[in-house]
Amino acid sequence: MLCTRCRIRTAVTDDGLCTFCSGTRPPLPDGLTAPVAGPGGWGVATWPRSPVGLARAVTALLGLVIAADLFAIGTGLRLRALWQGLVTDGSMDIYGRDGDTAETLYGIAALSQGVMLLATGVVFIIWFHRTRRNAEVFDPSVQRMGPGWAVGGWFVPVANFWFPYRVASGVWEASAQTRPDGGWRTVPRTPLNLWWGAWVVSLLFTRVAERLWEQAEGPEGLVRAGGLVAASDAVDIVAAVLAILYVRAVTGMQVERALHGRALDVPASAPAPGAHR
Repeated sequence: MLCTRCRIRTAVTDDGLCTFCSGTRPPLPDGLTAPVAGPGGWGVATWPRSPVGLARAVTALLGLVIAADLFAIGTGLRLRALWQGLVTDGSMDIYGRDGDTAETLYGIAALSQGVMLLATGVVFIIWFHRTRRNAEVFDPSVQRMGPGWAVGGWFVPVANFWFPYRVASGVWEASAQTRPDGGWRTVPRTPLNLWWGAWVVSLLFTRVAERLWEQAEGPEGLVRAGGLVAASDAVDIVAAVLAILYVRAVTGMQVERALHGRALDVPASAPAPGAHR
């Protein structure tokens, strides 16, 4: 019988694993036992590693992204109102102290958005790669792209609208919870599909809004562009909320999946299986 994990080597253990997947090695000629590699490194580990800590960090950072977007919406609408006043009734407040304050706050908001987006992106990709490596341990047969694409897929122009989703799809399928009888049941991909759809819409919307803002001419153009930018920030908030739900869903599934299979090094404070659903 072939190994139930790698499906390449002959199974030698009671649970259907080969010597490599079970973490054992045959004795060397001199009577020594080859060392067993532990988890870590850039490739695929021999057992899953807990994504709980990274998931908490991603969730916290996404909360800060939402806060930065709300701040940007508020300051942006205030600046837009001052330009609107110039258009409708000739108010010159935009050129006074109120206008200077509004522009300063809007600049701070834009800077905070950039910082939060960068920090969140880095930690999210680390979490994403961790879950992809775990998925390889759970079920490599359903993976459509290698673990490296969990990182590189985000940086390939045009393909980054599709490659990460293919990676996430394989992770979702491999992380699906087991039934009480040990069988598999289908878990709806609603969190995955909603998050990815919102992410793509947010990315495209933001690019269009930023370009219109840069090209805006005159008060009327700034008023229109300002409203569009605020709307794009609102879409970004929706995408961030859905990302939180997606991260929690995958993390919860992987914890439960690991508890039904190989041991997972989960912190004592980790949520109980199914708590993220």
